[in-house]
Amino acid sequence: MTTTAPGHATGSPLGVLLCDDNEMLLEALREVVQAQPDMDVVGTAFNAEQAIRLARRHQPDLVVLDVRFPGGGHSVAREIARCSPDSRIVAFSAYDDKGSVEEMRRAGVSEYLLKGVTNREFLAVLRRVVSTPEEAP
Repeated sequence: MTTTAPGHATGSPLGVLLCDDNEMLLEALREVVQAQPDMDVVGTAFNAEQAIRLARRHQPDLVVLDVRFPGGGHSVAREIARCSPDSRIVAFSAYDDKGSVEEMRRAGVSEYLLKGVTNREFLAVLRRVVSTPEEAP
């Protein structure tokens, strides 16, 4: 039996797009997410062009996006929010400076998560983001 995050109506696994220019981290995230029965990695991207193309094609439920992503994390977040409006974006960063957090929030990011969290915390945030109703702009 496949379980889904609360609020995910289709009963199918959550589609997750992973975006980071660090190949080792990207592969580790892929393994962690793909091991979940309620999640499916629909793609991985190393740069802005790939991320936007994959978001447009797959319309993922979730996008995990490196804040310092090649092409500008905030610019990529804004474009993904435009071309895949139902996708929830989680910023994933080693930096927690106020400017980065605010810039990503303005770009449409649902959650800002620091790299170094445990796998359990990472997955809990992903599930929480899709189960929380979006606020009206």
